[in-house]
Amino acid sequence: MRQLPETDRDAIRIAQDPQFARWLGQIAATGGCAHPVHLSGSTTTLDSATGEILHHYDTRNEPGERLLIRCRNRRATVCAPCSRLHAGDTYHLVRAGLLGGKSVPATVRDRPRLFITLTAPSFGPVHGAGERCRPRRNTAECDHGRRLGCGAVHDVADPLVGQPLCADCYDYPAHVLWHAHASKLWDRFVIDVRRRLATSTGLVQSRFAQHARLSFARVAEYQKRAAVHVHAVVRLDGPNGPDDEPPAWGTAALLVDAVRASARRVLVRTLYSPAVGELDLRWGVQLDARPLRTDGLGPDDDAVAAYVAKYVTKGASETGAGTDYRLTTWGDIESARVSNHVRILIRTCWRLGARPEYAPLHLRTWAHTLGYRGHILTKSRAYSTTYAALRAERAEHQGHCEGDTPGTATEAHWRYVGSGHTRGAALLAAGVAEDIATNREIAREEREVPR
Repeated sequence: MRQLPETDRDAIRIAQDPQFARWLGQIAATGGCAHPVHLSGSTTTLDSATGEILHHYDTRNEPGERLLIRCRNRRATVCAPCSRLHAGDTYHLVRAGLLGGKSVPATVRDRPRLFITLTAPSFGPVHGAGERCRPRRNTAECDHGRRLGCGAVHDVADPLVGQPLCADCYDYPAHVLWHAHASKLWDRFVIDVRRRLATSTGLVQSRFAQHARLSFARVAEYQKRAAVHVHAVVRLDGPNGPDDEPPAWGTAALLVDAVRASARRVLVRTLYSPAVGELDLRWGVQLDARPLRTDGLGPDDDAVAAYVAKYVTKGASETGAGTDYRLTTWGDIESARVSNHVRILIRTCWRLGARPEYAPLHLRTWAHTLGYRGHILTKSRAYSTTYAALRAERAEHQGHCEGDTPGTATEAHWRYVGSGHTRGAALLAAGVAEDIATNREIAREEREVPR
């Protein structure tokens, strides 16, 4: 008799366990998380006045004496169920800053708001999609004898798109160092926008915060050439944020002018290195700054929120720019399933990361993201709600909020005991995740059917 595969045997073992129903309930509570965190411990809720135990929970009564919770990984390539949840939270976070809700007043919709895109500069010619790779007449050759155009018309999905026309000409150190300083470049950009708004209205720059506040949410996205560019929603409020109306001089046109001027002006200068020299890092020449309008003539608010949410959940391996796991040895770099262009960028991170002048950049630690060490999504404090607030709201809605209620005290003792699934458990969890996703899609379609 042919023996069942190990995965099937393990799934049958789990299904025959007397506590299978409770285990399945835990899996459903995590949304079918692919890599749940295993915790062991207890929670006791006491009456603050009398010390009476009102509620006690202990994992000793759970399957395997452990509780499973979501891994909360944002990458779809790592955990699709948690990625979908993160995308939903990101959508609501960004949308609240555009239309209100989640403690943000609806009046923000009438504020000066922009959707902007800032790009990385050129580090060398690359293959482009469509006609952009056709060489012009008398196209010159580079110093290495390669033509700066290949003559082909590439489809967007062509693996060649974004790859250097000449790898020897491409400035890999500048690419890596630009990534390492991109967050600082953004910070200086925001500061400069505030200063330009103040100057253009006759305010002393140091007094800008007394008249207005610049709020934003930004997301980083890797382009085909494996360089990060930034999408951001920028909003102008009064000094107290979303609860305050902006000053009369605050218009979308003025904000656009300030954004464009600051993007051209700001720079970050790297430390001198004998290997690279000193670089002036700037934004690329391609810039988009579009007002978000309430008359239907500008980009749709919901579409902008969905667009940002989509890119937050993309993993590095999904975009072809790096890996979703950290690289700890040169062997990891050589065995990574990436393009030659990305591999050279990773090697460059590794080599520059060994130089003492670049130690603060932690280039080896962030080699898997090609030197970029900022969060994929960041926002200013006053833009809208937070991920923590959204998670707390969801927990309260589902009836298992762990916060103290008035007149009670909670004693909790937890420790980490593992993560992930066995092969059979992973198969069952994937089925639960698929059922949840299908039910969610059916519910969405039913909501969209006209009554």
